[in-house]
Amino acid sequence: MKPVAPLNYSQASVEAQAVLREIEKGFGQIPNLFKTMAHFPPLLKANWEKYKAVMLKGNLSRQGKESLALLVSLDNGCHYCVAAHSQALLKLGLSPAQVQATVESKLTETGLQKKEIQLLSLARRANKNPHEIDESSFEDLKQLGVTEVEIIETLGVVELFVGFNKFVDTLKVEQDF
Repeated sequence: MKPVAPLNYSQASVEAQAVLREIEKGFGQIPNLFKTMAHFPPLLKANWEKYKAVMLKGNLSRQGKESLALLVSLDNGCHYCVAAHSQALLKLGLSPAQVQATVESKLTETGLQKKEIQLLSLARRANKNPHEIDESSFEDLKQLGVTEVEIIETLGVVELFVGFNKFVDTLKVEQDF
């Protein structure tokens, strides 16, 4: 038995149902991650709004962001999120070989630009050991044309998925895709 079971749409509050409808419209389904968050509608709404802001807006490519989510989740051992973002990359048109190259950190085989690859490196380092990142790391990124907005956007994806990783792993949320 799961510590907290995902709510079916009919079990959710009216407030949560409104958010779940929007999520279903966006994904074509309601992932168990969000069904579980529906127990606390303010968290569900806040995380959905944050997901839309971080993943659907900004300067970075959707492939770059999904790759980032996949690699941060891989580093954190979150099988749910690795599976979700592997599927998202396939839906974006990447081949299974390109998704596997992402998982194996063979990022030059994925079609990502050099600056996106470097941002992925920053993201992984920030996730694993942020205290080891020094000023020269940012100078190297800026030499590649990376903007401060893109650095913040990258770290926003890290922040979002570290939270999602901890949430689904702690509650043992079952994969549903």
